Amino acid sequence: MPDTLTNGTRITPMGVAMTTSAAGQPLIPQPPATVAALRQAISQIAPAALPAFTRELDQAADQSRQGSDLAPLQRFIAQWAVYVHIQRRPDAAADLRRWEDAAESGDATQARKAASEIGRILDEAHAAIGLSAR
Repeated sequence: MPDTLTNGTRITPMGVAMTTSAAGQPLIPQPPATVAALRQAISQIAPAALPAFTRELDQAADQSRQGSDLAPLQRFIAQWAVYVHIQRRPDAAADLRRWEDAAESGDATQARKAASEIGRILDEAHAAIGLSAR
């Protein structure tokens, strides 16, 4: 199953356990939902995600220019704000990765449970940053 946050590219944060200040506490505050702030946050908590961030930003910008519509850029920012919200909390990021792996197990019952849990995690992240549910 493709990663639920980055258009199919599975990205895991590097060094997260080393930078956790206290169990269960976010690594960094949730940044504003701007390209610059999200890029900075990703460089801190998940530097391996920067190439995907840049590639998807370029795609969203191209789509926005071609259609004279800001919706692709707005979707990009929302998607990456959710990604940062989850990745800045190592426990939530680990839960998401575990459920994504479970969804790939091949067992239909397990995959349904995993999809439900992934949805719950994403819904919580959307609500926490003030976005409507997916």
